[in-house]
Amino acid sequence: MKQWKKLSALSMVAVLACGSLLTGCGGSKETGSSTPATSPEAGGAAAGSDLRIEIVAKGFQHDFWQAVLKGSKKAEEEFGVKTNFVGPEGEGAIATQVEQLNNAINKGPNAICLAALDTSAALDAIVGAQSKNIPIIGFDSGVPGAPEGAVKANAATDNYAAGALAAEKMYEAIKDKVTDPAQPVRIGVVSQEANSDSIVQRTAGFIDKMTELVGEDKSQVEGHDKFNRKADGAKVVMEVRIPAEVTDNAGKTEALTLLNKADLIAIYGSNEFAAKCIINANEGLNKLGQDKVIAVGFDSGALQIDAIKNGVFYGSVTQDPVSIGYNAVRLAVAAAKGEAVEDVDTGCLWYNADNMEDENVAPCLYQ
Repeated sequence: MKQWKKLSALSMVAVLACGSLLTGCGGSKETGSSTPATSPEAGGAAAGSDLRIEIVAKGFQHDFWQAVLKGSKKAEEEFGVKTNFVGPEGEGAIATQVEQLNNAINKGPNAICLAALDTSAALDAIVGAQSKNIPIIGFDSGVPGAPEGAVKANAATDNYAAGALAAEKMYEAIKDKVTDPAQPVRIGVVSQEANSDSIVQRTAGFIDKMTELVGEDKSQVEGHDKFNRKADGAKVVMEVRIPAEVTDNAGKTEALTLLNKADLIAIYGSNEFAAKCIINANEGLNKLGQDKVIAVGFDSGALQIDAIKNGVFYGSVTQDPVSIGYNAVRLAVAAAKGEAVEDVDTGCLWYNADNMEDENVAPCLYQ
């Protein structure tokens, strides 16, 4: 089996969570403000610093991005810099994001934080920033495939390991059903898209780990060329469904396709969007829950949290979006000053109805 990425220290994923560098977890839209430097711990930033950081996110509408914004504002205040946060309404608006990135570059900021929807589409802009010596800090999915030296560091979740964690937790609930089943059984995967590196890695990490747990000769993958893998006689089938466009209706249609299959025993949504689509598709079907189809999600948000509280979802993996926003700005400030910076793993954590109110989990669950 072709591995997407080697897992390293997966057992540490759950405990790396919630940002060791951040106490706790803490059309287009844009926000911006100027905050004077008042903190003596502001990373060496002088009082009255004129550093300006432009932040270009992948979206603005999901609760996840609002939590990233919250983290960026925490760093803005702590380091005494000016930040401006923009993002397209939806994560399919590549052209809009490229325009926002060009606008950010034209402002001549000291640094840019970027979560690219499509690096190839933004390549000219990235090269332009590099020619102007504007350091770029990647965050969330980062800027995969960017020219060498353009991106100084990334603040992001290890998405492959996080997807693997989701598979491990799901396997605990379905082990008996996937261990030498008499009849074929199906595990559904709803993935928002096949272009975003973060989504692809979460999907690949989940598939690879579940394959390892079930057995490479006992499982196969179908539904999308990027993930397909045949195994003669395999009775555990993982089916990947990716909507043609990133809309609620398109995502719900893919989730419904899976939920209506009689052999479905479990389903995974690789981000907040996918989890919402699964929850909405289940309305009126009542297929999810204990002793039914086991559902595991990713990220959080009010709808997903309620589904876990009510027993509709078995649990989910959350990133630490506040830490992502905070560390992106922290790295950008350092890069703007010419300081050496390194990638930061902002962590992930499994949560369910039993632990979601724990002090180390609750701050990671944005509403």
